[in-house]
Amino acid sequence: MITTPTPSLKAIVDQIFADRRITRQVQHDLMQALLSQTQLSSQDQALAQRIFEAIKQGRLRVVE
Repeated sequence: MITTPTPSLKAIVDQIFADRRITRQVQHDLMQALLSQTQLSSQDQALAQRIFEAIKQGRLRVVE
């Protein structure tokens, strides 16, 4: 069974990478999207991991 990430989560992640930065508000929206689910699919987990890795590698900036 193939599941797709929630559209709102996918849209948030796409916007983060398009902007190449994450604001506190976007971080809040991302956390809301992740925590609103009782269980994360492997695709959702991969999206979240992609963001964390990009921040760690300096490909995304965290701004106020």
